[in-house]
Amino acid sequence: MMEKQALPASSCSLVLLEETKKSPITLSNGGGGSGYAPAAANGSLVPLTVAGTGVAGGVVGTACVGQDKKGGVVNGAGPGYQERETWTRQMDFIMSCVGFAVGLGNVWRFPYLCYKNGGGVFLIPYLLIVFVGGIPIFFLEISLGQFMKAGSINVWNIAPLFKGLGYASMVIVFFCNTYYIMVLAWGFYYLIKSFTATLPWSSCNNEWNTPSCIEIFHHQDCKNASFANITIGSSNMTCADLADARSPIIEFWENKVLNISSGLDEPGKMNWELILCLMAVWVLVYFCVWKGVKSTGKIVYFTATFPYVVLIILLVRGVTLPGAYDGIMYYIKPNWSKLEEAQVWIDAGTQIFFSYAIGLGALTALGSYNRFNNDCYKDAFILALINSGTSFFAGFVVFSILGFMAAEQGVDISQVAESGPGLAFIAYPKAVSLMPVAPLWAALFFFMLLLLGLDSQFVGVEGFVTGILDLFPGKHYHRYKREIAVAICCLLCFIIDLSMVTQGGMYVFQLFDYYSASGMTLLWQAFWECIVVAWVYGADRFMDDVARMIGYRPFPWMKWCWSFITPCVCIGIFLFHLVNYKPLTYNNVYVYPWWGEVIGWCLALSSMLCIPVSLLYKLFRAKGTFKEVSASSPWTTRGDTCYPSNSGKYTLNE
Repeated sequence: MMEKQALPASSCSLVLLEETKKSPITLSNGGGGSGYAPAAANGSLVPLTVAGTGVAGGVVGTACVGQDKKGGVVNGAGPGYQERETWTRQMDFIMSCVGFAVGLGNVWRFPYLCYKNGGGVFLIPYLLIVFVGGIPIFFLEISLGQFMKAGSINVWNIAPLFKGLGYASMVIVFFCNTYYIMVLAWGFYYLIKSFTATLPWSSCNNEWNTPSCIEIFHHQDCKNASFANITIGSSNMTCADLADARSPIIEFWENKVLNISSGLDEPGKMNWELILCLMAVWVLVYFCVWKGVKSTGKIVYFTATFPYVVLIILLVRGVTLPGAYDGIMYYIKPNWSKLEEAQVWIDAGTQIFFSYAIGLGALTALGSYNRFNNDCYKDAFILALINSGTSFFAGFVVFSILGFMAAEQGVDISQVAESGPGLAFIAYPKAVSLMPVAPLWAALFFFMLLLLGLDSQFVGVEGFVTGILDLFPGKHYHRYKREIAVAICCLLCFIIDLSMVTQGGMYVFQLFDYYSASGMTLLWQAFWECIVVAWVYGADRFMDDVARMIGYRPFPWMKWCWSFITPCVCIGIFLFHLVNYKPLTYNNVYVYPWWGEVIGWCLALSSMLCIPVSLLYKLFRAKGTFKEVSASSPWTTRGDTCYPSNSGKYTLNE
């Protein structure tokens, strides 16, 4: 059975420490005057707390929380308020975080960046930014959710002026949920097409192929320029024609799967096969999420672990193929001169924020279902090790296959190395088509691809729905509230996705991918998270809060990162992206029209502006002069919330 715990969902930053059964902890100066009472009879530290606006799924009533005369805890639970669920086992949380953070980017983006940026040398900037940016923010988001027992919006009640951070993360994760699932729909389509005796992308004898299609390119026969007019192979093509030739896998991808139009201004007709695949994937996501962590926490045991089984199988197969050694050496061979290039460091930082799923609010939602005294500090390091280790391991799988593909075609590995959808739907399908028993390896790969994306998708939906439900107090309880909310979310995203299954759908997909959840939006979000926690709420105060949860103070490095190092890293990479901004293109050929870029920037600014707009709105709505508002505690808000009084206790701000 799912364990439950009654915790007050305070609109200030304190949470009843009902599970902390450890000895009292010596607080830093930053924790002075926090209003914490002495240890209760059961050994737990009990803050004098006011339960304000409730949190759906885990709230108690709107009354002060403290100790009664007998030393027991008075939680002020009112009628009609639902208790917040917790994970049945802590491993449920670990597997959910692994499933969410370890996704397609680990397999199709990191290996490409590694070979492109100096091979093994790339690990130096990568690991450095892991420790100064990735782990500190990863830990911050999980611990904040665990401490506040709330989703990505209500956790920012610790600093109500900056609650726009929560709304920004909700916008970003909504956009991610909308476009990311298209990769799953494409993968599901390829998986279905893999169950044939002959893979449909392995030959040029199909209705979608053009006269320019050629199965074997014979590049080695055209290295000497004097043979430019010699006919090669059985395709009646000369070496001069070879430059315009297209492989069957590219034609299958562009002519059959996408049926791509000439531009964003030509949406064309819908692909009914892709619509069915999209619908099937969304139905699958719905039934993974609709019961909350009770269902999610169990499903991820399969979706998060089975891809590792497939990766190991593919690695064993890959290293036995001719050319695999050359591919692996191409992947890890160090090029020390690359460390002098700024782009290498920027790529490392951007990859960290992508692969660690930072700034989306889903990690906060997952952490909110932890028991209060869970050691989230240790969990953050374990999850970071799994995430980065998976990325590095996947590179051996990918480049052993690409080495074989390059050897078969007689070309350099750089000509077959791809990143993103190009690797998943062009390079790798081409490689498996050259293997014996090709349909088996194709089915395995696309099944792994589907699982890698599926758990990231449904945990993202879980994070979004948790944030929405937390906006409604428990008194608005409805028996099927979660199921209805998940259904509305899935249906809304599905309707938007219909624009991506048209002939111009790839152009729409790239707009979402390039702008809505780009490096700039995530870096902007991460920067403000650090600033608000470290400088508005107080780094020392939050370190004390963490210590109350886990029983010891984390290494001061975390505080230094939140206060100085990580914000500098985030804003530095952000400014680099801004200065070196390049307009979006498709295949480096099609340039998006000006109005397409306007739509893209609207997607980006829709999340980035949430923070300053919300801040200004609250300032203008507040009563009193600007000096009075700015001089007040960051916890002070209008309405039924709490604020620190002169006595150090917490009182209602009526």
